Amino acid sequence: MTTDTSTPDIPSSEANPCKREIAVVIPAEVVTAESDAVLARYQKLARVPGFRRGKVPPSIVRQRFADEIKNEIVEALVPRYFREETKKQNLQPVSQPRVTDLHLNQGEPLTFKASFEILPEFKIAAYDDIRVEKLPTEVTEEEVERALNNVQQQHATYSAVEEERPLADGDFAVVSFKGTPKEGEADAKPVEVDEVMVEIGGEDTIPEFTQNLRGTKAGEQRSFEVKYADDFSDKRLAGKTMNYEVAVKGIKTRSVPELNDDFAKELGAEFNTLDDLRSRLRENMKAEKAHEAEHRGKDQIVEQLVTRNEFPVPETMLDQAIDLRLERGLRALAAQGMKTEDMKRMDFGRLRAGQREAALREVKASLILDRIAEEEKIEVSEEEFEHELQMLAKQSKQTVEEVRGRLNQDGGLDRIRHRIRNDKTLDSLYRRSA
Repeated sequence: MTTDTSTPDIPSSEANPCKREIAVVIPAEVVTAESDAVLARYQKLARVPGFRRGKVPPSIVRQRFADEIKNEIVEALVPRYFREETKKQNLQPVSQPRVTDLHLNQGEPLTFKASFEILPEFKIAAYDDIRVEKLPTEVTEEEVERALNNVQQQHATYSAVEEERPLADGDFAVVSFKGTPKEGEADAKPVEVDEVMVEIGGEDTIPEFTQNLRGTKAGEQRSFEVKYADDFSDKRLAGKTMNYEVAVKGIKTRSVPELNDDFAKELGAEFNTLDDLRSRLRENMKAEKAHEAEHRGKDQIVEQLVTRNEFPVPETMLDQAIDLRLERGLRALAAQGMKTEDMKRMDFGRLRAGQREAALREVKASLILDRIAEEEKIEVSEEEFEHELQMLAKQSKQTVEEVRGRLNQDGGLDRIRHRIRNDKTLDSLYRRSA
């Protein structure tokens, strides 16, 4: 069945070019037939005092269950006729419709308006000429030696110094400390550590710790102030001034293993000589550089695609992208130990605003890659799709069928297929850019 009459879609709002509104009229005979079917079901099951079950007159059922019957008619007809009308007008909704001006009276057509967002219409800009800056992927001997030295340091052993002597450069102070923000510091939080080793004079040691601990002995305490640079790696401390109370608990010295074939063999059965270890480090570093080069190159491609194609983005899709970014961020904070009550105190309005620009770029890139995939006829094979499900199952320690069932409930399977297709499209553009 189709609608009897309907108005053309109303032009988009200037504030939201992706918004559409349609008016739909469902024929009176369709409404009557659905009403009769719903009424018959209620009449069969209704329990009304003074009447046997199934023998309640239709007029009484209609009057007693008027709201319930109306709701069932609306739920049965409105979604179906909304889909038919959008299909008829060649519109692709990307949001749930907001139904207004709904009128339902016995013996009359059911009328309503529905506002929703659609995918933007745009012509894809040229992309065949996109080129990216290629990063070097070769590994120098100096880089291999630095990596080898890092492995050597990671396998160092530490021995306690039994004699009573002061800390000197190269020693490791075993300390506990408590840091409190200097009065007037905004957003800074106290920090307390029960035990940690501090290398006196070490490259990564904060200079104030070296200066104040050099020459101290086990059992002594020191108080000092540290002013962190604005670009300090730990953003929680960047630009802050902290007052530290440090207690020296002991002294340790470090011994590093000698770099020889025996050291290599201790690292794994696949290494017979130190040169074997060097070769593996070189291969791994080259693979890492290639991966980083590809990642940076694809970012450049996406940036150029987004810059070349200007079009509006549905607010619904933008909100969903912001939600996903915030969800990932909160999961990361939880993994780092942040408590739920601390998360609840966060300014989510400010956080959402801060994610908007990146989310907009993500949505635009996804829509552009969709169009390119259509032009290039890029599809996802069942083998590729099943492989992805197997990877997800392995990560979540579930069976493939359990993963499939979970994702099928919220449209996750379609999202995975869509992501694989866009990844393939970006892979194709990256190879072409070479």
